[in-house]
Amino acid sequence: MKKIIITGGLGFIGSNLIDLLINKNYYIINIDKVTYSSNYYNTKDYKNSKKYKFIKCDIKDKKLKKIIFKYKPVCIFNLAAETHVDRSIDSPDNFIQSNIIGVFNLLECFKEFSKKYKSKLIHISTDEVYGDVLSGRSSENYPYQPSSPYAASKAASDHLVSSYVRTYKIPAIVTNCSNNYGPKQHPEKLIPKLIYNIINNKPLPIYGKGENSREWIYVKDHCEALLKVFLKGKIGEFYNIGSNKNLNNLQVTKELIKISKNIIKLGKKVKISFVKDRPGHDVRYALNSDKIKKTLGWEPKTNFRQGIYLTFDWYLKNKSYFKSLSKKDIVKRLGKL
Repeated sequence: MKKIIITGGLGFIGSNLIDLLINKNYYIINIDKVTYSSNYYNTKDYKNSKKYKFIKCDIKDKKLKKIIFKYKPVCIFNLAAETHVDRSIDSPDNFIQSNIIGVFNLLECFKEFSKKYKSKLIHISTDEVYGDVLSGRSSENYPYQPSSPYAASKAASDHLVSSYVRTYKIPAIVTNCSNNYGPKQHPEKLIPKLIYNIINNKPLPIYGKGENSREWIYVKDHCEALLKVFLKGKIGEFYNIGSNKNLNNLQVTKELIKISKNIIKLGKKVKISFVKDRPGHDVRYALNSDKIKKTLGWEPKTNFRQGIYLTFDWYLKNKSYFKSLSKKDIVKRLGKL
């Protein structure tokens, strides 16, 4: 059975990727340092699986190299990262440490490992590195113009990976994905926060006027794309992964209200509430994903209405997920300055 290491596998995208790869008969080694956004609930189905191993480890730790050499993975998917923009405004140092220093250590370990064993490193990044895309869609050649400490830290990590490919010839690929949504996402993010508030009869907070536009992709479609990149992607390349469908925050909220009305009775407090905007809030992200579609034959399968229904249904059936989190991490507003 081929082994794959996933860093950050207790998180949102990482745990969904584990779901996919275990079903594809890979043996998964999940490396996670266990922060506020890590959740054992996300991998509870594999606790006793013969295809799964969890190791608590920060990607900055020296023991990372020993783990990689011990398990000899055919691929490492790097999803270990601090990801919440509001938190990066309040505490940028955590983002520098995880997203830059951590990736540097991973690259140093992988540089040695890949000299002796055949493997690939897939570094998962974000569309936020491109900054505001006010018109059109950003291709892989679009300049990096990050607006937040989070986006800047991810941009730096992308450049580090690319430099190691060129200088040290490591077999690595970078992917930049649009906004993910789906099961197992921490409710500090927009969609699970709205779902939490709908279920608990609370107002629905929207930044500014709700006009900020994002390209939304269902997490399982993203994971399918990552598998394609591992199997067919070209070393040294960057691949944008997106749905090509944009919605602003107000449209997302209204769609979610519409879906939830058909599933549960809404409380009287479930109403849109506009709040002070995030500092430096990008107006619009939008990716051009033609490259991965044409060269690797990947396309998203799930439209937003289907995906948001599946997402709401998962949280409704997994209310204990919220209980596994600190309440202050769900309800506290961050990044106000």
